[in-house]
Amino acid sequence: MSVETKLSVDHEYIKKLSTGRQEPEWLLNERLSAFDLVESLQLPKPDKTKIDSWNFTNFSVAEGEVTPVSSIDALHEDIQALVGEASAEQNILVQQDGKTIFHKVDAALEGKGVIFTDIATAAREHGDLLKKYYMSEAAAVNENKLMALHVALMNGGTFIYVPKNVEVTEPLQTIYWHDQAGTGLFNHVIVVAEDNSSVTYVENYVSFNEETQSVANIVAEVYAKANARISFGAVDNLSKAVTTYVVRRAHVDRDARVDWALGQLNDGNTVSENTTHLVGDGSYADTKTVSIGRGTQKQNFTTTIFHHGKHSEGYILKHGVLREEANSIFNGISKIEHGATKSNGEQTERVLMLSERARGDANPILLIDEDDVTAGHAASVGRIDPLQMFYLMSRGISRTEAERLIIHGFLAPVVNQLPVESVKASVTAVIERKVR
Repeated sequence: MSVETKLSVDHEYIKKLSTGRQEPEWLLNERLSAFDLVESLQLPKPDKTKIDSWNFTNFSVAEGEVTPVSSIDALHEDIQALVGEASAEQNILVQQDGKTIFHKVDAALEGKGVIFTDIATAAREHGDLLKKYYMSEAAAVNENKLMALHVALMNGGTFIYVPKNVEVTEPLQTIYWHDQAGTGLFNHVIVVAEDNSSVTYVENYVSFNEETQSVANIVAEVYAKANARISFGAVDNLSKAVTTYVVRRAHVDRDARVDWALGQLNDGNTVSENTTHLVGDGSYADTKTVSIGRGTQKQNFTTTIFHHGKHSEGYILKHGVLREEANSIFNGISKIEHGATKSNGEQTERVLMLSERARGDANPILLIDEDDVTAGHAASVGRIDPLQMFYLMSRGISRTEAERLIIHGFLAPVVNQLPVESVKASVTAVIERKVR
């Protein structure tokens, strides 16, 4: 059975949305053109996962009121826990249902020309710069129905721009709180690091409503210019009522580097695509992902690294745990294009199933169009070793506690290597909640 695709929005709604946000004309035109494409495009087709019956279009566009706060202490206590320890140099943006309720940026960074703001403010105050990167080299509006819908209804997100030769030493953090039951979240994130610059960006997605069905449609574009360094950390922790489509992509120039640290811990059905294009010679990407599936949720995680430049290096490491009747696909693709000589692509996918009804597939794929390269892959799918369980229980540890320890031990090789400390701490906390 196919999902109902009739939308509760029209051209007038999109015009009202854009006008209310005081967006430049080019962005309004992008929205309207994308909306016209929605009905003619197909849903994305993730490998080995049928999503035709998933809820991607049943959501509300009603915008509730939010109340901005003047300090971190005034935020919801669960949001405060994600912020961490406050400091004078802390840079943080908190959005509730796509609207900014708290924003703090170190004045010294702004003095260096760094932009760290919500996407709506960027459209008003930095429209020409936003236009240069929005849906440009990393993503295209006509890829599929959900990408077009995202562009038409974008209602939240972040824009980060780091000028040449600027090193941002303190992380930039955004918390996206999906609070209003049933509303759709259409977040767009852009991170740009110009030549010889560096930045660490961390984002948290969180929701607490477990009843009303909703949608999260998320796109992130990352642009690392020559010799730039970007660390992108994310912890996705949306409730089981939210169906998620998340696309994160990077475009990496000469001698630049992008590190992905992704905790994909949603409780609802999820399609996640993480793609990196190593365009320049000497470019580098490292993607580390942990996930837990439970209940009856279905997930598809596809990580792809394209090697275009010579001497490029790409690494993929993914560990996933499945409980109850969860079903997850883990696809890893290393594609070395013709001309990308001396490149190296390596990947590892490991899946642990804790129930006879859980199902996990790990699919490492090497696509190589060049001779003078190195590449390798490894994959494993299995259940808990009964000897491990017997050993722990023979020491007086309960089955539940033994299972918890084994899960932490299985995920630890990835969690411990996450390059962003705050992401590591958040992922560990979410894992602990899920395994208990």
